[in-house]
Amino acid sequence: MVSSELLEILRCPNCVREKSGMLVLHKDAWLICQDCGRKYPIVDDIPVMLIDEGDKWVNTAQDALPVPPPEK
Repeated sequence: MVSSELLEILRCPNCVREKSGMLVLHKDAWLICQDCGRKYPIVDDIPVMLIDEGDKWVNTAQDALPVPPPEK
């Protein structure tokens, strides 16, 4: 599980320069950007905060995200 302290400082790497890039934890398995809708998986308790990874899931509905996220 991602700590609350880490969640407070993590921001979407795509949005952070122009917007707040606030992330919301979804089912303890995903971080979802409130600005752009990119979805970053949490694999083995480590958020995968790569823009390319967020791009893969941007068009996937929040309720359709696999839990747990695929490892590759």
